[in-house]
Amino acid sequence: MSAVKFRAFSPEVTFPEEALEQVISFIDSHGDRNSVSLVCKAWYEADRWCRRRLFIGNCYAVSPQIVTRRFRDIRSLTIKGKPHFADYNLVPQGWGAHALPWIAAMAEAYPALEELRLKRMVVTDEALELIGKRFVNFRVLVLCCCDGFSTDGLASIAAHCRNLRVLDIFESEVADLRGNWISHFPDSYTSLESLNISCLESELTFAALERLVDRCPKLTTLRVNRSVPLEKLAILLDKAPQMTDLGTGMFMTEPRPELYTMLAGAFSRCKELKSLSGLWDVAPFYLPAIFPVCSGLTSLNLSYAPIHSPDLIKLLGNCKNLQRLWVLDYIEDRGLEVLASSCKDLQELRVFPSEPYDPDPNIALTEQGLVSVAVGCPKLQSVLYFCRRMSNQALVTIARARPTLTRFRLCIIQPHCPDHITQGPLDDGFGAIVEHCKDLKRLSLSGLITDQVFQHIGAHGKKLEMLSLAFAGNSDAGLHFVLSGCKNLKKLEIRDCPFGDRALLLNAAKLETMRSLWMSSCRVSYGACQLLGRKMPRLNVEVIHENSSPGHTSEECTVEHLYIYRTVAGPRLDAPEFVCTMNENSTTVHQPQ
Repeated sequence: MSAVKFRAFSPEVTFPEEALEQVISFIDSHGDRNSVSLVCKAWYEADRWCRRRLFIGNCYAVSPQIVTRRFRDIRSLTIKGKPHFADYNLVPQGWGAHALPWIAAMAEAYPALEELRLKRMVVTDEALELIGKRFVNFRVLVLCCCDGFSTDGLASIAAHCRNLRVLDIFESEVADLRGNWISHFPDSYTSLESLNISCLESELTFAALERLVDRCPKLTTLRVNRSVPLEKLAILLDKAPQMTDLGTGMFMTEPRPELYTMLAGAFSRCKELKSLSGLWDVAPFYLPAIFPVCSGLTSLNLSYAPIHSPDLIKLLGNCKNLQRLWVLDYIEDRGLEVLASSCKDLQELRVFPSEPYDPDPNIALTEQGLVSVAVGCPKLQSVLYFCRRMSNQALVTIARARPTLTRFRLCIIQPHCPDHITQGPLDDGFGAIVEHCKDLKRLSLSGLITDQVFQHIGAHGKKLEMLSLAFAGNSDAGLHFVLSGCKNLKKLEIRDCPFGDRALLLNAAKLETMRSLWMSSCRVSYGACQLLGRKMPRLNVEVIHENSSPGHTSEECTVEHLYIYRTVAGPRLDAPEFVCTMNENSTTVHQPQ
């Protein structure tokens, strides 16, 4: 590389290219690196040569070919695929987000790639085999909420990635063909540091898992699936007392005092344990066995653990240093009161529904539990809370007690649910949240909400980056308030709201500053989508019709799903038949026969 000099800030100051690359390499933030590359041509070139870590928030915002032309030596790559609403089955099967073209391009351009993290992408066994055979020093594979592959693909990774440190398939859908894939790790393999296979369903070959754990002295994270019974868990803990992050298997069997003693002893020897998850089907008899490690826990994920409030209260009373809790609504208000009084370092709380489709579950969880945590936990920053009722009074109390919130997601299970005290809309409560929480970056709304709350969001949500809406608003004005007011908004996802063409077309320029907009079951017409696509060539405007062909839809017909995202790659080439991209080359609209 030739030594290129450039002038920085004044004519007297020059830097060799190598020095500039050294300085830029210390910038870790993806956003800051992107900003640096826009300063001038010299900085762009320096970033091009020294960039090692790359984050792509939408796999269709750029093509693999554009990436490989720009950057010369990427070692760590993170790519997101399907929209977030795919988690709620709103994105049709077969929509796209295929990982293979990316992996094939990376194999040609970056054979030294060491880390790959994919989220909501379709990953085939062929893609996993390519990773195993082409990246000679591959170390980290994280597949979050991915699908399309089987345990045969995992076997290929195990057999070929001799330097693998991290294998994490969190919440992925895996065709679980056989449990002996784990035996494909060679006997000489000792580098594993983190293994998360909690989403698998078949029974693992325990002897192979035990040998793997035994020969990997740096293994600190192990999350097994529910097929691993309690007696086997105790064996694994004895093999790896250095564990800091543990996901257990099934935590239930008939009461056996000798097994309880063995399990409690194994936990007591894990002096470094900070994170605990799993605990499927918990037997209360064995729950106290984990008490010896509770004082050191900072993270506790009980989102699959049907532990009822009395037992949870005993458990949480021992977790004085907890910073992160995921739990089912079995905790009830009383449990959350204990959490508030015991866990003063709590930063994140997520409460999930145990029976979301039961219209009247026997669960004593209300808005009061969340109020208790907000008032009692001074470090609270992030909330995801499923409940069946809420009040403006509670939301105002939360906003005033905890203005440091950066993420607030409230999911009232029944749509259009009003303030249970006044029977009016929840506008004042959510308005207080956005007004008092100045650093709020992520917000999800539910319940009975009018356009007034969107006026509050547009006026006060200046740092808001992601907003999720469902069954909310009165008219186009609500969407207009959000798009015209939230200057830092990156992702907006909407379902079943009365938002239509006018607000969308009036704020077309705003869409180019965002990463994406998703709308389902709203009032956007096919004709407006065509107009937007032709007007904004740097946007991909995708109309998605599961039940009909988009090419035979009248202009007045409302679209089922609309996905808009900015891109430098143009319309994608792998769109299925039920996806039509609106642009200047869109076909003429046909009237239905």
